[in-house]
Amino acid sequence: MKRNTEVTIAGVTFKNPVMTASGTFGSGMEYSEFVDLNRLGAVVTKGVANVPWPGNPTPRVAETYGGMLNAIGLQNPGIDVFLERDIPFLQRFDTKIIVNVCGKTVEDYLKVVERCRDVSVDMLEINVSCPNVKEGAIAFGQKTEALYEITRAVKREAGQPVIMKLSPNVTDIGEMAKAAEAGGADCISLINTLTGMKIDVEKRKFVLANKTGGLSGPAIKPVAVRMVYQASRAVKIPVIGMGGILTAADALEFILAGASAVAVGAANFINPYATAEIIEGIEGYMERHHVEDITDLIGQVEE
Repeated sequence: MKRNTEVTIAGVTFKNPVMTASGTFGSGMEYSEFVDLNRLGAVVTKGVANVPWPGNPTPRVAETYGGMLNAIGLQNPGIDVFLERDIPFLQRFDTKIIVNVCGKTVEDYLKVVERCRDVSVDMLEINVSCPNVKEGAIAFGQKTEALYEITRAVKREAGQPVIMKLSPNVTDIGEMAKAAEAGGADCISLINTLTGMKIDVEKRKFVLANKTGGLSGPAIKPVAVRMVYQASRAVKIPVIGMGGILTAADALEFILAGASAVAVGAANFINPYATAEIIEGIEGYMERHHVEDITDLIGQVEE
């Protein structure tokens, strides 16, 4: 008997709960040589801004125990190239398209949201870990008031359901989730990277030119699972979980903790087949445990 892996988030139905994490899969062009994009629940694009961003100076990537640090700085070619090149490519496949949006001011975000309004994409994911230049470079996602305001502004202009991607670099993730929900978010995704640092002791210098970077990979998974659990119980809107997922078992932890879907990130760098293998692993788990519908597992960790 075929098991049902479909999940519906904010009116959008995904064939399975596995998607890519922004910034780790491009727009799928390179990975399409290894992975059948038609198998994925969704492709989440790399962050796109209203104008091209050059990103940070190099070096901007460093390996760490159980993960990696990156300070890419959201390098991207801007919305014009993105709409001309990336979206037509993705529309060739039977998968949902989620556009990740970044900016340095509310106006920056809104320009991208407006450009996407009449484009055939399924959802928008708003990266609120960007530095808010009007707030002294504090990320939009680190203050409840700023998160509420940007969520409300984006929702007013968006033509698609809105996912707010939350930063883990906060005191209380539950309060941030509530702020996004109050601002009108249709869904939240978490966690984005944790802020980290690495020093070369021989050179006595920072490994990254930016000094700090975002930590991702298996090292952050326990923190991510905990935050997804807390956030999912703080709000009524759906949660997409991410952070250190390498295997189907990892993905299922997030689903049992309360995530309706999961995003696979750093794993793509070490195993380009990771997303497909995780989908197959979830299907195998459902078969072994006689689970007929994936939604029966969401938030079902025993208290």
